[in-house]
Amino acid sequence: MQSKQNNKNYIVGMYVRLSRDDERAGESLSIENQKAILSEYIAEQGWTLHDIYVDDGISGTTFERAGVKRLLEDAKQGVINTILVKDMSRFGRNYILVGQFLDYVFPTFGIRFVALSDNIDTENKDTPAMDMMPITNVFNEWWAATTSKKLRAVRIKNAKEGKNGMSHSPYGYTLGTDEKRSLQVNEKTAPIVRRIFEMRASGLTPRKIADILNVEKVLTPNDYRIATTGINGVRNSAHLWSTSVLRTMLSNQAYIGNLVQHKSTTISYKNHKWQRRPEEDWIIVENAHEAIIAKELWDRVKEVEKAVGHGKHTQRGYMHPLSGLMFCADCGAKMRLGWNMPKDIPYFNFNCGTKSRMGSSACFSHFITVPVLEQIVKNDVAAKAEMIIGHEAEFKQRYLERQATLADRNQADVKKDLKRAEKRLAELDKLIEAAFEEKVAGKIPESVCVKLIEKYTAEQTELKGKITSLTQGLEQVTQAKTDVDEFIRRLKMYFNAPTLTREMCLSLFDHLVIGGKETVTGKPQEIHIYYKLDIDSVLSP
Repeated sequence: MQSKQNNKNYIVGMYVRLSRDDERAGESLSIENQKAILSEYIAEQGWTLHDIYVDDGISGTTFERAGVKRLLEDAKQGVINTILVKDMSRFGRNYILVGQFLDYVFPTFGIRFVALSDNIDTENKDTPAMDMMPITNVFNEWWAATTSKKLRAVRIKNAKEGKNGMSHSPYGYTLGTDEKRSLQVNEKTAPIVRRIFEMRASGLTPRKIADILNVEKVLTPNDYRIATTGINGVRNSAHLWSTSVLRTMLSNQAYIGNLVQHKSTTISYKNHKWQRRPEEDWIIVENAHEAIIAKELWDRVKEVEKAVGHGKHTQRGYMHPLSGLMFCADCGAKMRLGWNMPKDIPYFNFNCGTKSRMGSSACFSHFITVPVLEQIVKNDVAAKAEMIIGHEAEFKQRYLERQATLADRNQADVKKDLKRAEKRLAELDKLIEAAFEEKVAGKIPESVCVKLIEKYTAEQTELKGKITSLTQGLEQVTQAKTDVDEFIRRLKMYFNAPTLTREMCLSLFDHLVIGGKETVTGKPQEIHIYYKLDIDSVLSP
């Protein structure tokens, strides 16, 4: 590098950058070290320093950096005519963008670019360093890509080992001080989490839960975080509980003791935009820390979330326990709660939603009073309970036999097929690797190698689908045992209930179908009750 080359007045923009990955290199790459080296060089050359442009903790693979953007704007405006960096990688690790700036942008605006450690100076083009500059750029990007892969591999390994990589704990927990930073139950906020899950399991909507918490002036997760740590995690917080906050909490597996990580990732080491991973790619470590809620409560909440109807409140805030679960047998519309005021006693009733909104020309009457409907439902629950609870062992056996028949395969055969498929999948990995090695060694032509790999890959895809199907079949049989035990437990809990409750209806029923009211023939109105478990097919002779 030549010094004090001519009488031109060089106005320098000093650019320094340090990424989180570079921090591992210690003092040699520190911001202050870069400033000291570059300042000394500017003094030696007799140049004039206009400003120092800094990006601290930002990757060089992106040019969406405040410091570099300000530097480039000043260069284009003619405020500076020289850019000085410690080395090329400080300016950037994206060889395409770096090349565009050095080959097109900077020459257009008369900008001299100097990378001190790499001996690169765009004013002295006939040097070995300038000849090697494209290779230097490629190497810098390769380094970024390799580092990104290594760091990602470390993060995945840590996640699988149950090491918590969260920046902060979920509401209801605090971060532990142990090596894994395990979540610790926060005794002040954990009861609120339990209450939220219990309210949702009882059938209350997230909107209703939010209203209750807001009326009681319970601190939101963000407000509690600010109050205890001083850190604000949400911009423009309204200081009110919202349905989005509650839905996020109600889907957070941390509350049943599971550590869930790797839920999102950047598109690439160049594109730092975050995207959500498919749920099957999440890394989940079960029982990683103490649970706040029981698995049984979690399952009840999931059932409420999956219910066919979430119900509606009247203008006075009343919701019938069966609201949203009943459908018209003829048009499929949901039944609508109405209010009758005859001469003697006022009462609620249900009727076809289509008829209520559009009149008799759209659908005919499916009118049924609430007291009559409730009595029919309670009687049916009591009858089913008598048939099942009194013959519990026999009912379980018949139900499980039916599920096994529906699976249409013997479990032993399924396990054998699964083992064979997994063994063949492992063999295909070795065959693909061998094909590559033989192609590199020149033992087979590239065209043959490509055909072999395409064949093996297609077989792998087919086997993966088969393995998924077989695994699901095994899981269904196992799940059936859990389902029948849970249904019987609920039936025992509710069959003597004096009145219907929302929690009871959501726990026992999938949906109800209400038949039409046959006023001419006098035919009884048909009510079909479909339970969470397909019990009618087992109980029928």
